[in-house]
Amino acid sequence: MFAPTNSLFDAAAAVLDACETDEKVLATIQFAAAWARDDLQPVAGSRAVRNEPPGRPPRLRLVAPSQVPRRRLRSRSGTIAFLHALAHIELNAIDLAWDCIQRFRDLPDEYYDDWVAVARDEATHFVLLRARLRDLGADYGDLPAHNGLWEMAEKTARDPLERMALVPRFLEARGLDVAPGMIDRLEHVGDAASAAIVRKILAEEVAHVAAGSRWFRYLCELRGLDPDNEFLRLIDTHLGGRMHGPFNLADRGRAGFTPLELAGIQARVPG
Repeated sequence: MFAPTNSLFDAAAAVLDACETDEKVLATIQFAAAWARDDLQPVAGSRAVRNEPPGRPPRLRLVAPSQVPRRRLRSRSGTIAFLHALAHIELNAIDLAWDCIQRFRDLPDEYYDDWVAVARDEATHFVLLRARLRDLGADYGDLPAHNGLWEMAEKTARDPLERMALVPRFLEARGLDVAPGMIDRLEHVGDAASAAIVRKILAEEVAHVAAGSRWFRYLCELRGLDPDNEFLRLIDTHLGGRMHGPFNLADRGRAGFTPLELAGIQARVPG
């Protein structure tokens, strides 16, 4: 399916190239296993840094966020819209993890360990959500989706420090905030199967955001920056200093947010 390679960066680019979701998931699993066996190395290979958008299924329609179907869980169609939106987030998360690998080079092997593991987990999440959609008589690609996650990846493509701050520690950390409410609403309408999937995702996303925290702080230390102040500065610079609560402070703390950062983001919620 993919050309043989010993380059982790070429493997990452191959996943990003893949358009069909089954191909993207299978490649992720295979390349993660190859990395664990030391069959892949963080060496340049034949591919330059890939700057194109990731491959997407031809049937998937990308639209503005306002055009994405409403996600009211009181109806089957609303539940499908909700699960479809989550599946789209997880598909983006697969590509974001591989992009963190192929784009940012000359980092410690432990950095690549983290993002290969994240990619593997996100592939599992996507498979679970797609299976649940199929249980409900739907499939990924049946509904339109928006491209907000990848747009942030493009904005942070030049600097790994900004990527760590604004993708895992801003966008993905928002998932930690909203997941408990999602679980409660799903259980309230009797959808225990979907609630169990979201609960699993939440538990594993804490570690993913923690990887972002770990490498954000590593890069700040390399540059002689105070990480607490730098995170809040980036929020102010790139996001207008506006945050939206409520915040899941316990899981954010487990994911590497410090008390100063947590106080800072709470202070940036409009009054």
